[in-house]
Amino acid sequence: MRLLLVEDEVSIANFIQEGLSEEGFAVDVAYNGKDGLRLALDNLDEYDILLLDWMLPGMSGIEICRQVRKENQQLPIIFLTAKDSVDDVVFGLETGANDYLRKPFAFDELLARIRVLLRNTAGEQNTFSAGNIEMNVETYQVTKNGQPVELTQKEFALLEYLLRNKGKICRRTRIIEKIWDVNFDRDTSVIDVYINFLRKKLDDPGQPSFLQTIRGVGYRVHDDA
Repeated sequence: MRLLLVEDEVSIANFIQEGLSEEGFAVDVAYNGKDGLRLALDNLDEYDILLLDWMLPGMSGIEICRQVRKENQQLPIIFLTAKDSVDDVVFGLETGANDYLRKPFAFDELLARIRVLLRNTAGEQNTFSAGNIEMNVETYQVTKNGQPVELTQKEFALLEYLLRNKGKICRRTRIIEKIWDVNFDRDTSVIDVYINFLRKKLDDPGQPSFLQTIRGVGYRVHDDA
């Protein structure tokens, strides 16, 4: 999952980015309104959720929300702001936001709201499987034959993306866009490294991999896996 955070307070932005990265999200950060709007509009098809501060230099979160809503009515948006009157909340929601979180807030509450929005917006399911492999994104657990398998953050995020698209070809460029943030150098060869990590941890010895390589294109989880 990839999201955009637009927040001008660097300490808050770093705190949120670090926490969400630890949860397996790819997080792009903008520190002013104009950069935030540019990133949002340039990557509308890639972002799964937007986190917007209300009061930003250059352009307010309200204006970013309005501009995004002209292009995309479905993308979940959460306002993060110190403005906490009932009128402010109503105004923010009527502008097009899906949720509103008052500062200061607990990170666990932000994470819970993100997960609820993602689940509600896309009919989100919590569990995915391929053969003897099962994943629960809510509890952050992966099992093989019922036994837990330890994955790194990026391994988990990559496996989640592949399982969500089971049976479909996942192109290398698309994987980079969804799993790595905007600062990544776009070297798709790193995907091969992580695919090998997953195969070593999850494949059955002597059996074909559940991750099929589509040469020159990307990867696919077998339909019958």
